[in-house]
This record gives sequence, structure tokens and C-alpha cells, in this order.
Amino acid sequence: MMKCLFFLCLCLFPILVFTSTFTSQNPINLPSESPLPKPVLDTNGKELNPNLSYRIISTYWGALGGDVYLGKSPNSDAPCPDGVFRYNSDVGPSGTPVRFIPLSTNIFEDQLLNIQFNIPTPKLCVSYTIWKVGNINAPLRTMLLETGGTIGQADSSYFKIVKSSNFGYNLLYCPITRHFLCPFCRDDNFCAKVGVVIQNGKRRLALVNENPLDVLFQEV
Repeated sequence: MMKCLFFLCLCLFPILVFTSTFTSQNPINLPSESPLPKPVLDTNGKELNPNLSYRIISTYWGALGGDVYLGKSPNSDAPCPDGVFRYNSDVGPSGTPVRFIPLSTNIFEDQLLNIQFNIPTPKLCVSYTIWKVGNINAPLRTMLLETGGTIGQADSSYFKIVKSSNFGYNLLYCPITRHFLCPFCRDDNFCAKVGVVIQNGKRRLALVNENPLDVLFQEV
């Protein structure tokens, strides 16, 4: 009986050694769950609500600050204000309230959404409250943010909110298909950073390669 057990152990030993060696050198990677999307938070630490209005404010103060507002684009023949600007300082007028319209029911980081200035407006100007990206501006060598977009359509009106590497959040322009001309959309997700350029002495939101605008969202 003892001899049988001894020979059985001898037979099993190579198998145990092989199994231990194989699993240590070839670890089995079990499928992991996808990370839960992170909600975007306002300045009070509350989740953004698609039914509420917010001001897009800077993370900086003084001359480096300034809220985002709706204004008239230079040389534009649009019947309504159609430019997305930023005030030159946080001392002065407050920004124009916006609302965020996600594809889902909640506003999460790194997910597509539309942005709309949420203000009373004549019927003629309703479409001139929805953000989009315009054509290439040759003198400024960029693409400017303007209004006249649509909601829920496959066009140049989609953006994302992502965490800034500094503080607060950044805005990204993300055309929903690659058919749209976007030389600034260079990452794997075909998105471009939103920053600021100077147009006729005013700060205009535009697509940039570096120095994206760091922002926070303040409930109105």
C-alpha cells in the first residue's frame, strides 16, 4: 500500500511542477469590468444636470480669467450673435448660461454632447444658440467655435468634457464621423482641444494643438 502511494506521488509531482511553472510564466488574465463613467461636477461638487443652466468659467482669476459668452462674430452676416467668446478678465460681466445636452440621460466625462446657450431668444435665433465648429479661418490658422449648430445630428456640433491635466476640465471638439474636415483632430478618438485665440482684440474659443482652456461649471 505504501509503495502504491509513493509511486502515485512520483507520478503527480511533474504535473504539479509544470502547472505551477506554466501559470507563473503565463498568468491568466481574467476579463475585467469596464470602469464606470465619471459624472462631470459643478463648482459645488454636484453632478451636472441636463435640465439646469451653467456658466463656463475659468479656473484662473484676474486677467487670466473670464467667462464664456455669446457675441457677434466680426464680419459675420448672421442675423443673430453667432460667436463663442471669453471675457478678457473675471472682473466684469458674467458669462452667458449654457446647458449640456448628452446623448444619454446623464452628463459624463469623455462622452459626446451638444452645448447650447440657454437664453431667451427670438424664434429666428434659436439655432444660433447651439455650438458648432466653423470652417478653417485662414488668417488665424484655426477653426473657430460659433453657433448655428444642431442637436442630435451627425454634424460638427459634438463636444466632450474631459478632466484637465492641471485643474478643472477641458472641452474637446469631436465630430461624430471622420467625414468632417478637422486637421486639429489628431488623437485616437478624432477629437481636438478647445482653447482661445485673439480675434480683433477679443478672446475667441477655437481649436488648438496645445494650451487647452481650463474651465469649471457654475450653476446659474
